[in-house]
Amino acid sequence: MNLVTPREPASRALAISQRFPATQQTRRVTRWSHIVAAAASSASEHHAVNEDSHSRLDGAAPIFVVADGVGGGAMAAWASRHLVNRLHRSLERRPVDAEALREALLAADRDVGRSIARRTSQSGAATVALCAGTGAFLSRWYVGWVGDCRAYRVGASPAQAPLLLTRDDTYRNLGEGPPPGGSPDDPARMVGNGAVSQPNVACVGLRAGEALLLCSDGVHKHVSADEMAHAVRAASPLAERCLRILQAARARGSVDDATVLIVRREAPPRAALWRYASMAMLVVLLSGAVFGLASRLDRESSSMHVPMSSSASHSPSERQP
Repeated sequence: MNLVTPREPASRALAISQRFPATQQTRRVTRWSHIVAAAASSASEHHAVNEDSHSRLDGAAPIFVVADGVGGGAMAAWASRHLVNRLHRSLERRPVDAEALREALLAADRDVGRSIARRTSQSGAATVALCAGTGAFLSRWYVGWVGDCRAYRVGASPAQAPLLLTRDDTYRNLGEGPPPGGSPDDPARMVGNGAVSQPNVACVGLRAGEALLLCSDGVHKHVSADEMAHAVRAASPLAERCLRILQAARARGSVDDATVLIVRREAPPRAALWRYASMAMLVVLLSGAVFGLASRLDRESSSMHVPMSSSASHSPSERQP
């Protein structure tokens, strides 16, 4: 399983405990890449169980998902957990690209909808944002989303403004009218309601020191992108930075389930050594090439020099008749 949210609150004490933020952090280091990931999530005081879910951070592949079960819908908590698990099963066993993300999201839409229909006649769905790293250096990431979960890229320097990579699938943004009693800012596209025809996918580069931040609307509706970026750049463990963002959302009045997940790309531990070794090798090769060329030119110059004979050194008047 790739979930961290419990399946159901087994007791009132467990349900209450989910209102306190749960944090997680992990580190993924290979010869060529170094990724640190962390997450924090807590349930609303109005929900018996957290209807947000996110990936386990120690999975087999660099794939990270945040899902938000639609409040008021059937089996909201189950829908978000099942969605996270379904996406991991689809993406961990194949190369990840834009088409793979679209296919996984469409398949999840059908699967979540069918699974809910087998259990209840009511409708239910979830919104989602995910990112997946590719390549040995994990410098290229695909981002996919449906609904109003968001993804941001946060640069290493405070001079770099955070970049919103997603666009909420709200009725307002899609130019559609909401149903009676709905708001233009409600999500019009959700996984599980069969309304998804073309999932959103973007591709972004990630340099050392930069981070991707995924969050549910319980966070981004109350904390600005600049405030989140400031927290991401803080000098503290990444899980504490996630917790700080979550606490800011609560302090600003968020009464929804709230989840934030950060993936930060670090310089590989041996990257500097590899760079220095490569530079040294290049210097040695260039020096050898220059020395070899100089030696060759010297040999060619020597072979072209022909010494004059002793008779040729006399002037014509000095020659014997």
